[in-house]
Amino acid sequence: MAKTVVILGGAYAGVSLAHRLLKQTKPHVKDLKVILVSKNSHFYWNMASVRAIVPGALKEEQYSIPIEPGFAKYGPDSFEFVVGTAEGIDLEGKTVRVSVAAAEGKAAAGERAIAYDHLVLATGTRSVDAAMPWKAAGSGAEVLAVVAGLQERVRAAKHIVVAGAGTTGCEVAAELAYAYGKASKAKPEDRKEIVLLSGDPGVLGGDSLASSVAAELAKLGVETRPSSRVTGSRALEDGRTEVSLAGGDALATDLYLPTMGMAPNTEYVPPALLTERGFVDVDEAFRAKAAGAGDVWAAGDVVWKPRGSFVLTDKQAAGVAKNIDLALRGKPPVPVKTLPIDVMMVATGPERGAGRLGSVKVFSVFVYLIKGKTLGTQRLAGFVDGSAF
Repeated sequence: MAKTVVILGGAYAGVSLAHRLLKQTKPHVKDLKVILVSKNSHFYWNMASVRAIVPGALKEEQYSIPIEPGFAKYGPDSFEFVVGTAEGIDLEGKTVRVSVAAAEGKAAAGERAIAYDHLVLATGTRSVDAAMPWKAAGSGAEVLAVVAGLQERVRAAKHIVVAGAGTTGCEVAAELAYAYGKASKAKPEDRKEIVLLSGDPGVLGGDSLASSVAAELAKLGVETRPSSRVTGSRALEDGRTEVSLAGGDALATDLYLPTMGMAPNTEYVPPALLTERGFVDVDEAFRAKAAGAGDVWAAGDVVWKPRGSFVLTDKQAAGVAKNIDLALRGKPPVPVKTLPIDVMMVATGPERGAGRLGSVKVFSVFVYLIKGKTLGTQRLAGFVDGSAF
């Protein structure tokens, strides 16, 4: 009897986990079938979103390519790709209810119940503001439309406010300043004023990297305003945006880019499987803790354990793939090993950055080589076709 693993989510965790099962488990579990359900028909390399909004900086195919062709080599008996959205899980009946999107040459849109032997939740998180492209929110075409729209707004703006001074906010401000800031190579008529608002007294929430990143931003000409927490925003009649700050201050800008706030994509998950914050609650094997959910696993930002991170997601996906392999062979799962130390890398434009391995800071050139130079886009094709695993 076939063993079916259903994976919900077509981003870093879901796609890599599917390939790992098909390449490493399928050879000795011959009746294995993997079904990957993704709201997005394309793999969106969102790590590059901070650069993609700069007109001309990246081509579309550098950060978004179709998922399904990357799995064609496995055949329909081993793999199925479903473009759709999970709507609910029946733990007792071991089925997932999916709203399937219409696709050219395929079945019409509708609802489908997909049975599973093992289920992986890898639906990640989304930006609270759906108009921002820091995470994929919608179909491949919708994500590309958001990026293209922002490129045009960036091109037209003379004053840009980036709100939220976490990693994403710092990287967005740095990319914009590198291209258009006071210290950039842009023509005088093309230069823009870039303002970064930090709700805390410093960037990165006071992390030990804060002073290094702040110094890099200053070199690029970014105006960083500490202790400037955003309380709201509204459109003005002249097309600009007014950003309200705690304490009553406000500033008007041509373009407002909020980067703070991520929400887990877990509306379809039974509440018993979630933490108070709405993330999937997992044990050390990254299996759902709730009673009756022994065949449900999770990986990536949807667990936010200990936080969202590309490196952590990849380690978690590898660990869950190993544990499903063990379960399919009747063996107990093992703890998932991630990283022995906390790692943070912040790219401050295409040429520099700041980072640390635990408490040890690393040279800017190291961050440039590891992250800033390409933001990982050279790995996109290998992720989608499985050659990276």
